[in-house]
Amino acid sequence: MDSNCYDAIVIGGGPAGLTAGIYLSRAKIKTLILNEGVAGGQLILTHEIANYPGVENISGYKLANIMKKQAKSFGAEIKTISVHPQIETEGNLKKVVVGEQVYTAYTVILTPGGSPRMLGAKGEKELKGLGVSYCATCDGEFFTDKEIIVVGGGNSALEEAVSLSKYASKITLIHQFDHFQAFPAYVDEARSNPKINFIMETLVEEFAGDGKLEKVLLHNLKNGSKEWFNAEGAFVFIGYAPNTTFVEKLVTLNDRQEIVVNTDMETSVDGIFAAGDCIVKKYRQVTTAVGDATVAALAAAAKTWELKKH
Repeated sequence: MDSNCYDAIVIGGGPAGLTAGIYLSRAKIKTLILNEGVAGGQLILTHEIANYPGVENISGYKLANIMKKQAKSFGAEIKTISVHPQIETEGNLKKVVVGEQVYTAYTVILTPGGSPRMLGAKGEKELKGLGVSYCATCDGEFFTDKEIIVVGGGNSALEEAVSLSKYASKITLIHQFDHFQAFPAYVDEARSNPKINFIMETLVEEFAGDGKLEKVLLHNLKNGSKEWFNAEGAFVFIGYAPNTTFVEKLVTLNDRQEIVVNTDMETSVDGIFAAGDCIVKKYRQVTTAVGDATVAALAAAAKTWELKKH
């Protein structure tokens, strides 16, 4: 058999992709996981996970490695790719083209995850990596004993602000509304931290500095005033944009570029499934990604066995 022929191909190696690989492989489905970068997706950027059932406390990186080890132990093959794959349908088979490599499978599960959303403020792109960050785990230590800001009002913003308090001397959390969208436990923890201050109903309009971030322009939405605020670092946590541009002409997306799926996690294309942060849904947690992927893998396994009979 051609070494590039598989029963199922999973595109994306985050928690959803690795879960799909575990379930498919256990079902004796020859599975390939194609992943850009290090397997684990956004999970590896999470400093601490304390709400994963059955696990009291674990780093995202460690949990991702356990999932990866499980998937490989059941027989899933994981390959690192550097370009977005192209997917085509040929009869009962799906053709996945990655550069000069061509892979085939009966079913495909899309689990490309998402990328941090940018504010779109002036100077943000220019100072990205020069004081403007989207990952506390990656960059927090660089801001030891420095004064920084965190932008956002959801679970991630509050949770990561607390995490960053291990390094920064002072944190100012800036949010555009007068209330948070986070769970009360996260709000209480942030409010009780002596290093964290809050500026509400305010937008960050500009990032500025000579070669590195030095200050941000704040726009007070209550009175319309604008003023510069000194900050040596800025962490933006305002959600994620799905990594779906490579399938926008293949499957149906909604106006937020999320993949539309049915209850079996199947897309508008027969035999192509999707799971995790890339699909239309309200809540995005590691547990929801794992749950989506479980359904997708079981449905894809059934579809694969059906197609293999013909």
